[in-house]
Amino acid sequence: MLDLKGVDAGYGAFQALFGISMRVNAGEAVAVIGANGAGKTTLMRVISGMLPASSGTMTMEGADLRTTPPHKVVELGIAHVPESRRLFPRLSVEDNLRLGAYIPSARAHFAERLDYVYGLFPRLKERRSQLAGTMSGGEQQMCAIGRALMSKPKLVLLDEPSMGLAPVIVQQVFDLVRRIRSEGYTVLIVEQNVSQVLKVCDRAYLLEVGRIVQSGSSAELAESDEIRKAYMGI
Repeated sequence: MLDLKGVDAGYGAFQALFGISMRVNAGEAVAVIGANGAGKTTLMRVISGMLPASSGTMTMEGADLRTTPPHKVVELGIAHVPESRRLFPRLSVEDNLRLGAYIPSARAHFAERLDYVYGLFPRLKERRSQLAGTMSGGEQQMCAIGRALMSKPKLVLLDEPSMGLAPVIVQQVFDLVRRIRSEGYTVLIVEQNVSQVLKVCDRAYLLEVGRIVQSGSSAELAESDEIRKAYMGI
């Protein structure tokens, strides 16, 4: 499905990613773990077209992502739930969801997709007229994920979904990840909460200072002494 080979990227003269090679297969949940500043959010921005790669190849089901404009990346089936959720706080829940259905194929089936998202997340239906900015952090994350699902994506990118949330809310957010997995979505998630994310993913890559330094099944990485000491406090 998603295939990256030798991808470099950065901001001006600053290089943030070095030779990133990774694959996400259909139906998988894959995590990219690492400390703050490792390059995880940059990787998500590159995949979604918000930041151009400087070298390497990136394909989504064979389509060249490097030559695809950002607004066309969504049409290829990639939906990005950005860090800090990025909702429009003074718009209602339903209006925020509506913005996720801006591509023609989604607009044509807006009512159907809205019913689907409300069925998946009944709390959003209860709060459909509420201003998004007045909801709890967990509810806002639910809305951000719901907005991404409005485009009927093949691959959902989740960027630090637990960031800034209280521990009890963090558990709710990972329950949301389990829920969208159970619906058959392919998920790529970047996350600092290593112990939690490894419980919901099949495989993981460890990113350090812009380079992938370790990869394997979630079970393998959860047993790694290096990862347990550095990222799980064990």
